[in-house]
Amino acid sequence: MAQAAKEKADHFSAYKALAKALAGQDPAWLVNLREKAAAHFEALDFPTTHDEEWKYTNVSAVLKTPFRQHFEQDVTDLTVEAIAPFTFAETRQSQLVFVNGLFAPQLSDVSALPVGVTVSNLAQVPADAAKALHDHLATQANHRDEIFTALNTANLNDGAFVFIPKGKAVETPIHLLFLATAQTATIAHPRVLLLAGEGSIATVIESYAALGESVYFNNSVVEIITQADAVVTHYRLQQENDAAFHVATTQVYQERGSNYTSYAISLGAHLARHNLNVVLGDQHVETTIDGLYVVTGTQHCDNHTSIDHAHPHCTSHQVYKGILDGKGRAVFNGKVFVREGALLTDAHQLNKNLLLSADAHVDTKPQLEIFADDVKCSHGAAIGQLEDDELFYLASRGIAPEKARALLTYGFAEDIISKIKLKSVRQYLDRQVLDKLHQSLEVE
Repeated sequence: MAQAAKEKADHFSAYKALAKALAGQDPAWLVNLREKAAAHFEALDFPTTHDEEWKYTNVSAVLKTPFRQHFEQDVTDLTVEAIAPFTFAETRQSQLVFVNGLFAPQLSDVSALPVGVTVSNLAQVPADAAKALHDHLATQANHRDEIFTALNTANLNDGAFVFIPKGKAVETPIHLLFLATAQTATIAHPRVLLLAGEGSIATVIESYAALGESVYFNNSVVEIITQADAVVTHYRLQQENDAAFHVATTQVYQERGSNYTSYAISLGAHLARHNLNVVLGDQHVETTIDGLYVVTGTQHCDNHTSIDHAHPHCTSHQVYKGILDGKGRAVFNGKVFVREGALLTDAHQLNKNLLLSADAHVDTKPQLEIFADDVKCSHGAAIGQLEDDELFYLASRGIAPEKARALLTYGFAEDIISKIKLKSVRQYLDRQVLDKLHQSLEVE
C-alpha cells in the first residue's frame, strides 16, 4: 500500500507543478476542469491484474519508473528534415507536431487547409473556435472512473484541436504527429479533440514515434465527436521505440447519420494499451474499426474496443488482426453492446492472430451483449500459424522458404493495410511491417 501511495504521489506531483507554473494564465473553466480531474485521480487506484479489464496487462513497470514531465519546449536540434521520416507527402502543409507532449510551431504547417477549418494547439485556439472547444473538451473521455484519463486531464496543458465546421469537406488529410526525443525518462499527456460539424468530411492521421531509444511514457486521450451526417476517417499509427510505454484512450461519439472509420495500427512500444470506445448515439450511424498489431521480441500489446449500439438502425464492422513473433504477447478484448430497443442493428466483429513463434502468446476475448430482438450480430476469433500446405505450394513454385513465409505473413497483414486509401500511408506501413519482421518481398 505504501508503494502504491508513493507511485500516485510521484505522478500527482507533476500536476501540482503544472498548476503552479500556469497560475493566472488559463481561463477559469480550464483550471476547474484540471482540479476536478485531479480530485478523481486522487480517489482512484491504478489498475492491477486483479482487475478484469487489466487481467492480462501489468502496468507496474510504468508506475515504478521515475518519469519527468516537460513544461517548456526545447526543439533547437530538430528540423523539418529530421522529422521527415515520420511525415507524409499529402500532409506536409497540414500537420501539427508535438515534441515530448508540447507544441512545436516551427515544425508545424497548416497552410494547405481551407479557410474556416481550425487545426490548432489548445493554447492558441482562434477566438471564433474557442466556444466549440469549451463546450466539447473533456465531455466524452471518462476522467471520473478511468485513472489514466484522469491523470491526462489533470495535466491538460496543450494538445490538438481539430474543428471542421458544418458542411465543410476537407480534401487534405490532417496529420497530428506526437514525437518523443527526450534522453531521460519523460512522461507526456497528448490530448486531442476532434469535432466534425454537421455534414462535414475529414481525414485525420494521429501518429506516435520516437527519435532515440530512451524510455518514456505517453499517456494519450483522444475525443472525437461526429455530428449529424459527418464523415470522419481516422488513421492511428503507434510506432514508439522498444523501451516506451504507451497507454491511450480514444473516445468517439457519433450523432445521427454519421460515419466513422478507424484504422488503428500498433507496431511499437515495450508495452502498449489502447482503449477504443465508440458510442452510436443516434439512428442510422455507421462505424468501421479495423486494427493491426505486430508484436515481436518481448513486446506487449493490448487492444480493448467497445462499440455501444444505443439506438436502432445502426451498423458496425470490426476486424482486428495480429502478427506475433519472438516472445511477444498480445491481448484483444472487443465488446459489442446492443441496448434494449436498438432494433435492426447490424454488428460484426472478428479477431485473427498469426503466431510466427512457439513462444508468442495471445489472449483474445470477443464479446457480444444483446438486449434487443431483430438484429444481425456475429463475433469470432482465430489463432493459428502458417499452414504447411501453403508453404509447400509456394515451394513447389520455386519460392524459397523464407520468401514464402514473408509472402504469407505480408498477405495476412495486407488485408487491413490495403483498406487504407492514402497511398503514402499504405506504402509506409508496408515497409514498417516487413522491416519489423525482418522480411523482404524483393527478389534477390
